[in-house]
Amino acid sequence: MYTIFFCIYAVTALVGIIFYGLRELHMLQLNGYKTPEHSWWMKKNFKRYIFPLVLFTGQFVLLATDYNIPLLIVFAVLNIFFPILNKPSKKFKKPLKYTARVKRMMVTFFILVAVMFAVGTISGSTPCKCVGWKPFSNILPFIMVNYALYLTPLLVPLSNLINKPIEKYIQNWYINDAKRILSEMPDLHKIGITGSYGKTSMKFYLSELLSSQYNTLKTPESFNTPMGVTITVRQHLKPTHEYFICEMGARRVHEIKELCEIAHPHDGIITSVGPQHLETFNSIENVVNTKFELADSVQAVGGKIYLNGDNELIRKKASQYKNAIMYGLQEHNDYRATGISVSDRGTEFTVTTPDGENCRFTMKLLGEHNVQNVLGAIAYCHGIGIPLDKLILPVKRISPVPHRLQLLDKGGNLTYIDDAYNSNPSGCRAALNVLGLFDACRILVTPGMVELGAKQEELNYEFGQEASKACDYIVLVGKTQTVPIYNGIKDAGYDMNNVYVADGLNEALAKVQEYRTDKKKIVLLENDLPDNY
Repeated sequence: MYTIFFCIYAVTALVGIIFYGLRELHMLQLNGYKTPEHSWWMKKNFKRYIFPLVLFTGQFVLLATDYNIPLLIVFAVLNIFFPILNKPSKKFKKPLKYTARVKRMMVTFFILVAVMFAVGTISGSTPCKCVGWKPFSNILPFIMVNYALYLTPLLVPLSNLINKPIEKYIQNWYINDAKRILSEMPDLHKIGITGSYGKTSMKFYLSELLSSQYNTLKTPESFNTPMGVTITVRQHLKPTHEYFICEMGARRVHEIKELCEIAHPHDGIITSVGPQHLETFNSIENVVNTKFELADSVQAVGGKIYLNGDNELIRKKASQYKNAIMYGLQEHNDYRATGISVSDRGTEFTVTTPDGENCRFTMKLLGEHNVQNVLGAIAYCHGIGIPLDKLILPVKRISPVPHRLQLLDKGGNLTYIDDAYNSNPSGCRAALNVLGLFDACRILVTPGMVELGAKQEELNYEFGQEASKACDYIVLVGKTQTVPIYNGIKDAGYDMNNVYVADGLNEALAKVQEYRTDKKKIVLLENDLPDNY
């Protein structure tokens, strides 16, 4: 009887472990497989782990004081019930990807689980007589099974730590292979692009312009990590490519330097420096120094670094680099955009080069901040010898980068401005400015900004105050993290009857549909938090 019920109990727990483990593995993957970041995430989201801890404690106490079949059946059902509710599913914006690394981690994880199950099984082979023998008096096997289930959030990152040496070895092999491929293409010109924001847009714009004259490869989507760059080189780089545009992202000090050691860029572009990922950088000074690791690398090989001279932090640092070329809207820049005219159809502007040459450009993109990025791309292309008049048509062909102020006409009286990938103060201000261009019913839908460290509450509060000046209606997504935005809106004297706080994006979009107005509705979707928020 004991053996039968233990087997049933173990099987139900195993089902729970599988579902629970996949969810935790998904969160670890979203946190970049970085155990320190995942540990911080677990601490921040500790409420997720209260219920399993209470359930485990209750099972431990009850199994130690009572031994009956119905109780074990109830616990067996509970072992499955909670993890099933949290298993990865298609509802996630970015589902769990079963990469080779994930599969290796799953093997290690289930080895740890098997060890705990084995300990429980072996301990159950000899009845415990410490409290007078009963059929279920030896509860240690059940406790070990429960340990495996409810310690799953710890076993997953532990598996990651155990696998770290082999993962490092595998990554180094692939990275060295990418370096070999690049070294065998001495005529390939490599361009590094980094920045707190704007780097992905710059990559797309520069690729569009360069492709009009040269065979160009860019890192796809947000492939801006060492492995992302490595995959791009190994799978997509061909001997016929003349230019390689490498987006470089960073969440910690020296991560740009690491990327430069792989790509060895000849030239570089720094689009911006601002309060991004402060929870891992710890200070704005670390952000500045890390972004300028690209400038250091480029200067060492005698290349040029193109800098957004409108950014104050960049401007202060630029004097340390003799090879710096500044671009922007302000007078002190080498390449300057003036005469900017913005409408819901796009933007026109005039570019002035360092030697005084002028050229008028038209593009479909919205907003002055897009003028900055396109200007940077124009500056680079002109700097390598492409005449301005050869860039007029490529600039006109530039399409909005998906989810970055992308205009989506839904027909009728509803149009979305999809800015879901923006999550920084500068980008949010720029998006509100674009929203303000429209003579329409202006609606903001946002969950706010994250990963801003100690300044997160302050910056979201300011975002709320700025939103109150630009919007007719405001829909906040998430009742917890949007509190600072709500307070900023309220303190600005905004009509709070026009503010709605939704639990999720679907509820927020449904609320937008309910608003009645004679004007066209323009809805700004500002930021879309990933599944681990």
